[in-house]
Amino acid sequence: MSETPEPFVQLNLSRDAAIVLFEMVASQSDGSEIVVRDPAERTAIWKLEGALEKVLVEPLQPDYSKVVEAAKARLGK
Repeated sequence: MSETPEPFVQLNLSRDAAIVLFEMVASQSDGSEIVVRDPAERTAIWKLEGALEKVLVEPLQPDYSKVVEAAKARLGK
Protein backbone atom coordinates (compact mmCIF):
# COMPACT_ATOMS: atom_id res chain seq x y z
CA MET A 1 0.00 0.00 0.00
CA SER A 2 1.46 3.39 -0.96
CA GLU A 3 1.08 6.39 1.29
CA THR A 4 -1.05 9.33 0.20
CA PRO A 5 0.80 12.67 0.22
CA GLU A 6 0.08 14.71 3.30
CA PRO A 7 -2.43 17.49 2.54
CA PHE A 8 -1.41 21.03 3.47
CA VAL A 9 -3.26 23.56 5.59
CA GLN A 10 -3.05 27.30 5.10
CA LEU A 11 -3.22 29.50 8.18
CA ASN A 12 -3.75 33.22 8.35
CA LEU A 13 -2.13 34.93 11.32
CA SER A 14 -1.43 38.53 12.04
CA ARG A 15 2.26 39.36 11.73
CA ASP A 16 2.33 40.08 15.47
CA ALA A 17 0.91 36.63 16.25
CA ALA A 18 3.42 35.00 13.90
CA ILE A 19 6.34 36.84 15.53
CA VAL A 20 5.25 35.93 19.06
CA LEU A 21 4.55 32.33 18.10
CA PHE A 22 7.90 32.01 16.32
CA GLU A 23 9.74 33.41 19.33
CA MET A 24 7.94 31.04 21.67
CA VAL A 25 8.67 27.98 19.55
CA ALA A 26 12.23 28.95 18.61
CA SER A 27 13.25 29.78 22.16
CA GLN A 28 11.95 26.44 23.39
CA SER A 29 13.13 24.29 20.49
CA ASP A 30 15.21 22.12 22.78
CA GLY A 31 11.96 20.93 24.39
CA SER A 32 12.82 22.26 27.84
CA GLU A 33 9.61 24.26 28.28
CA ILE A 34 7.15 22.88 25.74
CA VAL A 35 5.77 19.54 26.87
CA VAL A 36 6.26 17.06 24.04
CA ARG A 37 4.53 13.75 24.57
CA ASP A 38 5.76 11.94 21.49
CA PRO A 39 8.01 12.34 18.43
CA ALA A 40 5.12 13.42 16.20
CA GLU A 41 4.48 16.47 18.38
CA ARG A 42 8.16 17.42 18.24
CA THR A 43 8.13 17.08 14.45
CA ALA A 44 5.01 19.24 14.20
CA ILE A 45 6.64 21.97 16.31
CA TRP A 46 9.78 21.89 14.16
CA LYS A 47 7.69 22.14 10.99
CA LEU A 48 5.81 25.12 12.42
CA GLU A 49 9.08 26.82 13.33
CA GLY A 50 10.46 26.19 9.84
CA ALA A 51 7.35 27.55 8.15
CA LEU A 52 7.50 30.72 10.23
CA GLU A 53 11.23 31.12 9.51
CA LYS A 54 10.43 31.16 5.78
CA VAL A 55 8.05 34.10 6.02
CA LEU A 56 9.45 36.26 8.82
CA VAL A 57 12.33 38.68 8.31
CA GLU A 58 12.05 40.16 11.80
CA PRO A 59 14.25 37.53 13.53
CA LEU A 60 17.17 38.79 11.44
CA GLN A 61 16.77 42.39 12.54
CA PRO A 62 19.27 43.77 15.07
CA ASP A 63 16.43 45.04 17.27
CA TYR A 64 14.52 41.75 17.18
CA SER A 65 13.93 41.66 20.95
CA LYS A 66 12.21 45.06 20.73
CA VAL A 67 10.14 43.83 17.76
CA VAL A 68 8.98 40.85 19.82
CA GLU A 69 8.12 43.01 22.83
CA ALA A 70 6.14 45.43 20.65
CA ALA A 71 4.25 42.54 19.03
CA LYS A 72 3.47 41.10 22.47
CA ALA A 73 2.22 44.47 23.67
CA ARG A 74 -0.09 44.84 20.67
CA LEU A 75 -1.47 41.32 21.07
CA GLY A 76 -1.99 41.74 24.79
CA LYS A 77 -4.41 44.61 24.31
